[in-house]
Parts: sequence; structure tokens; C-alpha cells
Amino acid sequence: MSAYDEVDIEDMEWNEEVQAFTYPCPCGDLFQITREDLRAGEEIARCPSCSLFITVIYNPEDFADPKKSQPQPSKPQPVIVA
Repeated sequence: MSAYDEVDIEDMEWNEEVQAFTYPCPCGDLFQITREDLRAGEEIARCPSCSLFITVIYNPEDFADPKKSQPQPSKPQPVIVA
């Protein structure tokens, strides 16, 4: 099955209510994809009301998990002097 369309992430809107990027579906509902989906490398936004889906064009680096992409500095350890 092929995607209904390819859509740039910049053309989608962030929806606070569903915590997902959305794009209008011809059925009247919205295609949806979450930040977590994007971080996991997912590129398919699905419509919850019909069988259509779109391919989302985005730069995976823009959605990389900040905890994994930046090394955490080590905490200084106390020095015990005898």
C-alpha cells in the first residue's frame, strides 16, 4: 500500500490536545505523528478515522533524544584527604 501523500514536517501543525503533529486528512480527521514516533525514526503519520497515511519528510537530527545525543558530563567526585 502506498502513502496518500508526502508532507514536510514544516507543513504540519503541533496539536497540544493530542500531543502530536497533525495534517488534514481528506476524510475530515487529522493525520497524526508524535515526537516519540519521530525520535524512533518513524515517518508514517496515520489517520485514526480511515485507512490513509502520509509519509512525513523531516530531519531525524531535529528530533534526536537530547539525553542520548549529548554526553552527560561526569559529576566531580569528592577527594578524601587523609
